[in-house]
Amino acid sequence: MDSSAAIVIFAGLAIGLVYGAVGLLSGFCLMSSMRGWLAEGDGRLVRTYALAIAVAIAASQFLAGNGIADLSKSIYLQQTFSVPVLFLGGVLFGYGMVLSNGCGSRALVLLGRGNLRSFVVVIVLAIAAQMTLKGLVAPARIALVQASQTTVNVNSLPSLLASLGPGEVLSRALAAAVIVVALILFAFAHPMFRRSPGQIAAGVVVGLLVAAGWLVTGYLGADDFNPVPVTSLTFIAPIADALQYAMLSTGLTLNFGIATVAGVFAGSLITALATGRFKLEGYSSPRHMLRSGSGAALMGIGGVMAFGCSIGQGLTGVSTLALGSFVALAGILLGTTAGLRGVLRVQPLAVA
Repeated sequence: MDSSAAIVIFAGLAIGLVYGAVGLLSGFCLMSSMRGWLAEGDGRLVRTYALAIAVAIAASQFLAGNGIADLSKSIYLQQTFSVPVLFLGGVLFGYGMVLSNGCGSRALVLLGRGNLRSFVVVIVLAIAAQMTLKGLVAPARIALVQASQTTVNVNSLPSLLASLGPGEVLSRALAAAVIVVALILFAFAHPMFRRSPGQIAAGVVVGLLVAAGWLVTGYLGADDFNPVPVTSLTFIAPIADALQYAMLSTGLTLNFGIATVAGVFAGSLITALATGRFKLEGYSSPRHMLRSGSGAALMGIGGVMAFGCSIGQGLTGVSTLALGSFVALAGILLGTTAGLRGVLRVQPLAVA
């Protein structure tokens, strides 16, 4: 392993360790945020998520604007993409997230805490994601994308603004500033959030971790002779890759995503043991397991279709200001809302 690859691997592990610790201590999760806001009337966690997006956008666009990380090399800023598939994938992921009571990253965090339900979620999600990436579901996904994809001249909010007249630098600054300010105002308008320093810190740290991923893969680990994908925090494909690496490591190569997945689990486990939060937990009934596994399958399939999860698109993708990422995030929010409210609401399981 050369020096640039080693930097990427160890940095991915460190970023995962921090995310795992912060995720366990703060409860950072889009599904928990939406449930608290829509079903329980507690808006603190959703403000944490909003603040994380704001920080991720501000820091990532600073890196991009100063030529430190070329975000155009990421999977999010493509000229050709399918709006229907991105949106449908987001809806499936969001609804699956409610069924499984958390996203892929949250499952890794809870697994580190001893939650054995999350072990099932992680395994099923990984298998479903691999099936959608390269297996039985892949032909249907590819056919849907080919039938509905569109090639566009503008693929991000800054490029959309630039097409209306302002220069590239001004367009980037305006687009980022408007969204960042709006999200920060939304976050700090909530009195209970303002009195929650732990949640504020969690939002800032997670947002900075997204930018750290761009910095590592787009700058520190850049090597013309051994290029690595420019990426940051995301969990659907990396969880699938991590399971494959665990089974078939010979001939496979460690990457940033696999290292991050390992780091999140380890960070949560270390934190849980250090704070006395570790506790083995299982399913309350076969029905509970079935529902949880079904949700994990939907997250694996939908996450691949949407090019990411509530973290991969909701934070990392949106930090690039890619138009496709906003489409995917809208689908995730709609799917999550449908699972929490309305006729498709996922009913609470009766206690056994």
